[in-house]
Amino acid sequence: MQRRAAIISVVFFLVIGAGAYSLIATASTPSISFENPEYSLAQGDEFSVPGSDQTYTVSSITEEEESGGHGGGTTLVRSGELSYVNESARFTEAWDNASTVTLDGTDYRVEIANVSDPSEATLVELRNDTAILQNDPNADNETVTRDGERYVVVNDSTLVPADEYFPANETRTVAEGDSFDYNNESVTVATVETSGVTLEWFAAEENTIGIDNEANVTLGDQQYLAYFPDGSTMVLTQNYESYEAQQHSIEEFHLFENGLWGVTIVSFTTIVLLIGMAFMPSRY
Repeated sequence: MQRRAAIISVVFFLVIGAGAYSLIATASTPSISFENPEYSLAQGDEFSVPGSDQTYTVSSITEEEESGGHGGGTTLVRSGELSYVNESARFTEAWDNASTVTLDGTDYRVEIANVSDPSEATLVELRNDTAILQNDPNADNETVTRDGERYVVVNDSTLVPADEYFPANETRTVAEGDSFDYNNESVTVATVETSGVTLEWFAAEENTIGIDNEANVTLGDQQYLAYFPDGSTMVLTQNYESYEAQQHSIEEFHLFENGLWGVTIVSFTTIVLLIGMAFMPSRY
């Protein structure tokens, strides 16, 4: 009688456990999808967003497996990158006071007067005396000093004072608002301070924007949700309501799935206990 009741109970829990497990095995996790998203893009596609004339290019879409570490398995991570060109990006360069700069192939020392509000700087040529002497076949390659004065030896015997032999240092003045060519760019003196000179110019600059899966990205004044349904497609959508509803459905599915796992485990554990108890020797 004891074994008969146990068998009936075993069959009951077996049906329940098998049914729960079959539901787990046949169910598929819902995935996120969007009907008619604002943008469905592949690598190399170009697009622009409302309210902006900026053109964006999908420069890359990647799909990589990342290890969870300590036996945690791997996770598939998808991401992408957009690139765009800012046609009028601002660039600057600082010339510090007393520093050396090269302009039109000549080296200059930057000199700024120690006043409260300077508006200009003087560029003083750094004359290459050695090169001048080496280019003069009549002069020695080095100057000499006599009674504290520098001289250039000409024709092996004539001493010419260095101040008379060498040309005067060239000077140039740059003031706020001045424009000139520098390193293949047309630059403007933006500011002059006692600490230095700031040059500015405008040119094209390429920029990139990293895109993570299921993350927000702002393009112009528009915000989009980025989603990668596969390893070659980037979706940009503003349908946040649909996304949140689908996320809620996925969470409910996992709760239901966990419940079924609980039923399955309890059912088969109970079966083992019932079988064990059914075959225990009776004391009577």
